[in-house]
Amino acid sequence: MSLSTIWKCMFSPRLIKVYGTTSNLYQPSKYEKWGDQFISSLCIIWKLGLYTSPFIAGILYHKDYFTPEGLLSLTKFVTSIGVILVISYISRGLGRAFDDTYKNFIKALDEVNQKITPLTKQNISCYDFEFHAWPVEYDLQKFDRSNKVSAATFNPMPHRNLLDNLLQLPFRVAAAVAIHTFGIRLIYPGSLGILKMVLDKNLIQGRTRYVEYFRGERFKIRTYDGNDLDTMFVDKRMSSPNGNTLVICCEGNAGFYEIGIMGTPLEAGFSALGWNHPGFGGSTGTPYPPQEQNAIDGVMQFAVNKLGFRMENIIIFAWSIGGYSATWAAMNYPEIKGLVLDATFDDIVPLAVNQMPTVIGPIVDIAIREHANLNVAEQLVEYPGPVLLIRRTADEIICTKEGDITSNRGNFLLKKLLWNRYPLIFGASQMDLLEEFLSLPSTKKDALLRIHEVNDSECVASLQSYISEYSKTFPLKIGEEYGTPEKNRMAIFLANKHLKDFKSSHCTMLPPEMFQLPWEINVESDFVFT
Repeated sequence: MSLSTIWKCMFSPRLIKVYGTTSNLYQPSKYEKWGDQFISSLCIIWKLGLYTSPFIAGILYHKDYFTPEGLLSLTKFVTSIGVILVISYISRGLGRAFDDTYKNFIKALDEVNQKITPLTKQNISCYDFEFHAWPVEYDLQKFDRSNKVSAATFNPMPHRNLLDNLLQLPFRVAAAVAIHTFGIRLIYPGSLGILKMVLDKNLIQGRTRYVEYFRGERFKIRTYDGNDLDTMFVDKRMSSPNGNTLVICCEGNAGFYEIGIMGTPLEAGFSALGWNHPGFGGSTGTPYPPQEQNAIDGVMQFAVNKLGFRMENIIIFAWSIGGYSATWAAMNYPEIKGLVLDATFDDIVPLAVNQMPTVIGPIVDIAIREHANLNVAEQLVEYPGPVLLIRRTADEIICTKEGDITSNRGNFLLKKLLWNRYPLIFGASQMDLLEEFLSLPSTKKDALLRIHEVNDSECVASLQSYISEYSKTFPLKIGEEYGTPEKNRMAIFLANKHLKDFKSSHCTMLPPEMFQLPWEINVESDFVFT
């Protein structure tokens, strides 16, 4: 065995699993296992040490470790750790170099890094290993940036004069420090390394299920800002009637494609593309809004240019905070087939402020508005296509009052959407009627529809007639000559078409039968020009 092979094995990625084998996981030799365990443990201690460094420094100071004698003891301790670390790398390298399975893996990895071909990709796809070593198959940094989406921007903070800015300065500094230390991880806890370690086995099992059962294919996408995205694609174009439609799945703030919402459209027969937020799973980066935007932008371009789906055959499906990425994509790619938002809010500020002490409310507001402005509703109303909102009737996360369905922030999302699309329908009395509709359980909504004599066929016919004469461009001016009864009927009809209730808490998996294409107003002329 050559020294170069041992050296390569010392620093090569950890092999996790060989797909299609009877063993659940790759079983390393005792030398590799011992070396890897020490290196991994030291990495964990180092990461925890960074988070707790102020406390550790205080303890060392009180223990007199900052004196000459104490520093000498610390130096000896660090040197001892360094020697053990070197021995661990050598042990790991030797163990891997004499393992046939690992050598086959390294050979496949070398071949795919030299050139990505269908054969080399097939060979490396037999293995599950640390994602940082996975080859990049779609690199947006190599493309002309003039094609990059120029997104609409929203001013998150009101304009202030000089005096107001000076008075706000301490709050803004505190807000910036908070969001760039622990704040963004409170919003997106899935980016915490400790959570990924806790869920490691579940993530491996999830990937195994997609690869072995659904014949999924893993890809690495490099975004415009240099982050690497861990993605999984399952192609059902040749095996299901719904397979020609691709569902792009945007996970929640502690969700991963391995154990997230991707299973729902797959079980419903659609092709599906899952991806992990920046900093989640194998993806690099941190989930600040600009990185989230670049991530979903990369996923959309990958779906069209690499996987070969037409934009009009793509549905974006989001759960919870994934609604931010999904609505950003819908706003910037309005040609998509539709948008399905499950347990999504309109704005994160009311939810964040509700969870924090009142005294720091102003800091929370500034921190989010200036650094993590997840303005889902503002983005949604810019999208002109079909939308379906799914509301969890027992949602404990996006309700500002426990057990009160009227405080569900999904209600506010629906109201903003309908008011912006049909402003002449939704006057003050219709908004009150919509509040009543949203306060009712599913079993009583039918009674409200009957009371107001809502007839689906008549409502659809009215919309089709208006669109045929004018256009399908929102906002629609339909309803200007309607009386109150007609407006009420149309308001309830539209609310019922755009919102579906699911009797569930926030984190329950959505059943496949609940996943459906959003409702759309079909007009004969639509089919003539497509």
